[in-house]
Amino acid sequence: MKICITTSGKDLDAQVDTVFGRARYFLLVDSDTLEAEAIENVPGAHGAGVQAAQAMADRAVGIVLTGNVGPNAFQGLTAAGIQVHIGAKGTARDTLAAYKAGTLQTAGDPTSQGHGGGQR
Repeated sequence: MKICITTSGKDLDAQVDTVFGRARYFLLVDSDTLEAEAIENVPGAHGAGVQAAQAMADRAVGIVLTGNVGPNAFQGLTAAGIQVHIGAKGTARDTLAAYKAGTLQTAGDPTSQGHGGGQR
């Protein structure tokens, strides 16, 4: 399964970027091989969450691991059948381990107000 971790860098040792729609990179990780591909996020002034959610759907991501997710991104991700887990922190590697251990919270609702309203 393809997992997206929001990061500030291009590999598993990069720090997690805690706001989904405005993350610097989306690190796409194969859950079996741990092979990773970094996709630079270029958010627009408006609609960053929607654009990011669509990009994840286009890349057949099954799970997003992030700190916070706004309402538009959350709606787009869940409509595409993508699971959202929140509370990610530390490095991407730490976050992946936390997910595998079951310690990240599954998002049932958005966790920020959108438009950059999340915590950083």
